[in-house]
Amino acid sequence: MFDFMNMMNKVKEVQAKVKEVQGRLVHLTAEGEAGAGMVKVTVNGDRKVVKIDMDESLITPQDKEMLSDLIVAATNIAMEQIEGKIKEEMKSATEGMMPNIPGMDLGGMFR
Repeated sequence: MFDFMNMMNKVKEVQAKVKEVQGRLVHLTAEGEAGAGMVKVTVNGDRKVVKIDMDESLITPQDKEMLSDLIVAATNIAMEQIEGKIKEEMKSATEGMMPNIPGMDLGGMFR
């Protein structure tokens, strides 16, 4: 028999855990590189760019477009990596708390 009150308590427990994890996500970081490491972008779990490093040889007027492309590429790589870290953090924090409901993905709660 389905225990609705128990399920609601579990939902509240998961919500509290999710809120706790969200507070820690800002401390997660991921780095993306482009141009064989000439451009590096670091993002945090809040999906914010926190640092951009680039080789000084790229900082010339004639390389402006290439530099822009490398920054975009490195940023996109870093964003993909932080998404994976966020999902892993949420999965480990909520593991075993909720029944396995097909189609229920808690990772989507953090966009």
